[in-house]
Amino acid sequence: MTDIIRHDTNTRMSQIVEHGQTIYLAGQVGTPGASVAEQTQECLDKVDALLSRAGSDRTRILQAVIWMADMADFAEMNGVWDAWVPEGHAPARACGESRLATPEYLVEVIVTAAKA
Repeated sequence: MTDIIRHDTNTRMSQIVEHGQTIYLAGQVGTPGASVAEQTQECLDKVDALLSRAGSDRTRILQAVIWMADMADFAEMNGVWDAWVPEGHAPARACGESRLATPEYLVEVIVTAAKA
């Protein structure tokens, strides 16, 4: 039986959950009120830091789910995303529009990755 390891856990959620060789990250958001590009970069910076803590990196991402407050901002988000994803390591990805936790959040990124 494989243990489940949780990091940065509170009563509602964990930032990182490890199960076997798979890492699940909680949804990451940027600074409320910042631009879509700025929020996207902040999300991705947080993903990098969390993956590093769990013994992985962005080349090991299996799947990403991106929620956007407004799909009209899709191209702006993709500009940051495309520069961040290493060539040859694009994960399976879904992107959709949804109301996020507060109106100031414009982007939320959820990642599942393999351990290195």
